[in-house]
Amino acid sequence: MRLAPALVTALVTALVAAVMTVAPVMTVAPAEAVAADGSGEVALRLEAPATFVMYNAEEGAGASNSEFVVPVAVEASDGGPARRVRVVVDASGLAGVARAVKGGYGNCTGGGPVFTCVYGDLQNGDGESNAPFTLHGVDGVEPGASGTVTYTASADNAPSVTGTTRMTVGGPALHGPGAHPGVSGLRTGKPAAVTPGFANNSRFPAALGVALKVDVEGLALATRYSNCYYPGPLPASAWCVFPTKAAAGTAYRTSAPLVYTALPQKLTGSLVYTWSSAPQKPADYTVRGTGAALTLVGTAVKGFESGDGTLGVTTTVQADYRPVTATVRGRVGDTVKVRLGVRDLGPGRILGDESLGRFEVVPPEGTTVTSIPFTFEDGGGKWACERPGTPGGTFVCEIGGERFLEARHEGGTTSLDFHVRIDRQVPGARGTIRTYNPYDRTPGNDVAAIPLEASPALPYRPLREPGAWVAVGAGVLAVVAAVTVYRRRRRAAKGRRPAVSS
Repeated sequence: MRLAPALVTALVTALVAAVMTVAPVMTVAPAEAVAADGSGEVALRLEAPATFVMYNAEEGAGASNSEFVVPVAVEASDGGPARRVRVVVDASGLAGVARAVKGGYGNCTGGGPVFTCVYGDLQNGDGESNAPFTLHGVDGVEPGASGTVTYTASADNAPSVTGTTRMTVGGPALHGPGAHPGVSGLRTGKPAAVTPGFANNSRFPAALGVALKVDVEGLALATRYSNCYYPGPLPASAWCVFPTKAAAGTAYRTSAPLVYTALPQKLTGSLVYTWSSAPQKPADYTVRGTGAALTLVGTAVKGFESGDGTLGVTTTVQADYRPVTATVRGRVGDTVKVRLGVRDLGPGRILGDESLGRFEVVPPEGTTVTSIPFTFEDGGGKWACERPGTPGGTFVCEIGGERFLEARHEGGTTSLDFHVRIDRQVPGARGTIRTYNPYDRTPGNDVAAIPLEASPALPYRPLREPGAWVAVGAGVLAVVAAVTVYRRRRRAAKGRRPAVSS
């Protein structure tokens, strides 16, 4: 049944009126984000430092520093992300002590002294930082000159927060000797020592005293001086303060050396120290030494041109490599897989890819390596090792390279399948595999043999090869074709044979 248009309109109007009478139209308000404290607001937090050393006074207009950043975090809550976070930085307080020019990571604008950085949307509990400007020095400024930078962080859905940083011109840069002579053959637990020194090559005195920062890796500092602070019970670093106001053109060394020991199973170690004329203790250096105080004594002003002092240490610990080998076994004409590689016997653990070393393979006489397949990420290749330039040469397999990344097992076994074709029988043929790394101090187990055990080829071997089957198939087809042609000719000949009269 088809209703007239006028009747349809009347029915719809009546239905809408009924619905409006029974259930009024409801307007749903947008859901409000509710913070953990019940405020329903998103809160921002600024984490920029209270003080910042812009440059050393003697650098003057040649100084450049882009390390000042303004971190903004979103307080963890139920308020959701902060939308369109931005920070406005006012550097007008630096007039006369520094020049600020636009910095940032491509999302800051302004030519100074005011800069605006767009941080975008920040997830709840997350944060972001940006460097609003690059600071340049000013000639003729004395150490201690300072100014204040102010900044305001805001978002579309969060109250604004403000902060300030006092920016200071630092005292003189103190120079260390650069590299100390390296130490080799240090046994685990045996103490060794180095004496740090510095020179003040500037025209300003270190009016606030000096500080020494020491960092070690693979080593432990053995002496705890009372004017030094450490970040924990294992002294992997130290911060020491001295009241000595080093005058311009003077040099000093510590009254006693820094004593250190090599940690167990460490192949190498390093010690790096730096001097500063702005002695401000890092917040996480909370453990104070209980020994005698370390002091400074004057020394000759020579050999101090670098910014720090470094010391490299090599220990007696080794990472012993042993070859992983196998026998090339099969019949002449076969291509077989032979697993070759290296086993890391430790006890030291090699960390740097460039120090992982290699193994070298010379295949047995009478064989040919046809491939050494490897995988890398979503692909791979046919040759994991560098091939020799001439037949019978050495395959060089660098363990630290990308081609061994999937197969590599530091502290275990690293090996790959070599695909080897047996070309002929050579009685007593033996290839070799040799391992190498700079920390292997046991050369007696670095070389192993790769024996060849080749059996004669089977008489019907050609039929086992795909090419042989193609040839056989072609021959069969040729015979079948010849027989077919022959039969057709015979039938045709019969058809043409004359009738025999009686």
